[in-house]
Amino acid sequence: EAGRVWDVYLSGEIHSDWREQIAEGVKALDLPVSLSSPNTSHEDSDDCGAIILGMEEERRNWDKLGANVNLIRTRTLLEEADIVVVRFGEKYRQWNAAFEAGQATAMGKSLIVLHPPSISHMLKEVNAQANAVCEDPHQVVQILDYVITGRLPSPKDGADFVPIADRLGKGNPNP
Repeated sequence: EAGRVWDVYLSGEIHSDWREQIAEGVKALDLPVSLSSPNTSHEDSDDCGAIILGMEEERRNWDKLGANVNLIRTRTLLEEADIVVVRFGEKYRQWNAAFEAGQATAMGKSLIVLHPPSISHMLKEVNAQANAVCEDPHQVVQILDYVITGRLPSPKDGADFVPIADRLGKGNPNP
């Protein structure tokens, strides 16, 4: 669609540069994409409610204040998103990322999950709901490029790639 800008929400792990890699790839391909994300400052995310609304004596109350303030941004951006990308890293448990993947699915959003293969088993239910499961940010950019422009990259399998018609036959044998 000419003139359309795709809203892509980048959720999940905050300890690596995966968001920057996707932003650079989108820019390099000049894709009509607007990227958004939750607040990625862990300290600000934890303390925002207490800073704005006042400190609480109990940790659970402090956490609830921050979570509720952060939810304003998260819910709004998830609702506005055309595509949600959720990144899971190996080092930390990312309950919020799993929750946002579930919310995106419940909202009927297109979902791309991004994580290393080593944690696939732990994320099998999340992966089962995703439209695509990627291993690196470059694959996310390639999916965005294909979905938006129809351009395909070179096959991941290189010279070993065999088109489906050659591999499994052409079309439906029982039309």
